[in-house]
Amino acid sequence: ATVGRRIPTLSPGASSFPKFILLLILSAFITLCFGAFFFLPDNSKHKRFDLGLEGRAHPSHRHTQGGEALTIGPPRTTTAGVGQPGGVGRGLMDESLRDKIRADHERALQEAKEKLRKSREELQAEIQTEKNKVMEDLKKKDPGPKPLPPVPMPKVVGVSDGEPPEPDVKEKRDKIREMMKHAWDSYRQYGWGHNELKPLAKKGHSTNIFGNSQLGASIVDALDTLYIMGLHEEFKDGQEWIEQNLDFGVNAEVSVFEVNIRFIGGLLAAYYLSGQEVFKLKAVQLAEKLLPAFNTPTGIPWAMVNLKSGVGRNWGWASAGSSILAEFGTLHMEFVHLTYLTGNPAYYQKVMHIRKLLAKMDRPNGLYPNYLNPRTGRWGQHHTSVGGLGDSFYEYLLKAWLMSDKTDSEARKTYDDAIEAIERHLIRKSNGGLTFIGEWKNGHLERKMGHLACFAGGMFALGADGSPDDKAGHYLQLGAEIAHTCHESYDRTVLKLGPEAFKFDSGLEAVAVRQNEKYYILRPEVIETYWYMWRFTHDPKYRQWGWEAAQAIDKYCRVSGGFSGVKDVYSSNPTYDDVQQSFFLAETLKYLYLLFSSDDLMPLESWVFNTEAHPLPVLHLGNITLPGSEPAQR
Repeated sequence: ATVGRRIPTLSPGASSFPKFILLLILSAFITLCFGAFFFLPDNSKHKRFDLGLEGRAHPSHRHTQGGEALTIGPPRTTTAGVGQPGGVGRGLMDESLRDKIRADHERALQEAKEKLRKSREELQAEIQTEKNKVMEDLKKKDPGPKPLPPVPMPKVVGVSDGEPPEPDVKEKRDKIREMMKHAWDSYRQYGWGHNELKPLAKKGHSTNIFGNSQLGASIVDALDTLYIMGLHEEFKDGQEWIEQNLDFGVNAEVSVFEVNIRFIGGLLAAYYLSGQEVFKLKAVQLAEKLLPAFNTPTGIPWAMVNLKSGVGRNWGWASAGSSILAEFGTLHMEFVHLTYLTGNPAYYQKVMHIRKLLAKMDRPNGLYPNYLNPRTGRWGQHHTSVGGLGDSFYEYLLKAWLMSDKTDSEARKTYDDAIEAIERHLIRKSNGGLTFIGEWKNGHLERKMGHLACFAGGMFALGADGSPDDKAGHYLQLGAEIAHTCHESYDRTVLKLGPEAFKFDSGLEAVAVRQNEKYYILRPEVIETYWYMWRFTHDPKYRQWGWEAAQAIDKYCRVSGGFSGVKDVYSSNPTYDDVQQSFFLAETLKYLYLLFSSDDLMPLESWVFNTEAHPLPVLHLGNITLPGSEPAQR
């Protein structure tokens, strides 16, 4: 039954002879064909060969000449003789081919002569046109970034209006909006596209945190302030610049922390406020450029990364090549939103890895030192601060909990433990009764507080609700005491603007001692604390203090080309530093505007402000968990 399906087999002896004969005939035939071609008379061979090339070089001729070109066989005629089939046609074809080649040569020579007559500028313009054409073609072929998955937009409430009922408060709010308009219009006129503005020199300015490129930091940083203030024409100008010019493929070494809080934070806030997709897409493009910074032995990111090459490194001044606590600890809010919007768990996992690593480490006195080596995973020098180098790490623990709709209990516990250690070891009362936050250095407490640490008053108030052991009242009171101390640092100067740092010893309290600490660079932290304290207490003194600061900024920092920092707040004749910081538009003016608005503008139940004052919505995820996260527990 199976035989019929098989191919019959031949014995070896029987098959060898016929196979040999077949091969012999085949090889003879192939030799004859090739011989015929190679021994053809020259003109015929060239004619056919030329025709073959002609057919291939110009696809449009392939059908008319290609078949003829590939014909192999004895010549019909060597002279295209009359009477031979096809002879006349072939002769005519030969002539027309020569004419065509001659014409092509003539045209090429003519073009070369014309090129030589052109000026260098004309030639460069032609080359540029060709380059642009190639770029356009490439853009058409490149499908661009993959579309992001659709995710439900968090409930967005209270993003506009907020007009106060009191006429005098409304007047103050209008003044703040006018100050914003002056800062923005000046930047628009003199520094457009640059990162920041030099308001006296009336030109662009940049610092090393943005590398050497024009990334329009002031535009991105100001967007949400413009939107909240109802300056929609200005917002549209900023959006257009971002759509057309904001490019992260540049060879620039940037600060991962600063670019995250200003650019990613700013773009995400602009997206949530306006719903314009371009902001979300740009935020995600930039975030991808920051990811290589995490390629370290510990997963603690480098301080800086090159946007083009992805190469990272740390600041040269940082202790023993360490990363900075406030820098690698201030990524959580933005990165959780990136995972939410993209569905890519990488962002969430990176920041959770940092949290888990810190949880395993020994903490001297329960405090977090400001320096951590990303290669060894060991602390650098034991310096702890709630001001510069440490500040926003603590802020983001609290805000991670708030942003998760209070489900991230791990973040809340870590915050509570850290604040307890800070209160025990760093917070003191001066002889004059002022509560301040000192810095732990080399085993002792330095009785000095930085302007940056003044944000903590607002943080204590924000974290009061939900604090352990019914200590809400205690933390609200602590916030009020810090606000009072920071107000004193302003009130004890000639300009009524606070210095960069102030001491609490040798009879001097809340004043700067060193010349290099007497400057004010338009910082927001004190006003930020006034706003939070106002929201939680509605004590009118916070609006009064905020108005004092606004008047002082308008009087001493305003110049015809914008707003500038001042070098000495104790001098009645201040000199300017000639920089309008991007955070002045992002934070200082936004917090002032919110201070004189009603509470239904950006309500704190719905929005959490990142450390650059960019509002991100609370993620009411309910039973949905972020990829790679633990199930939410209430």
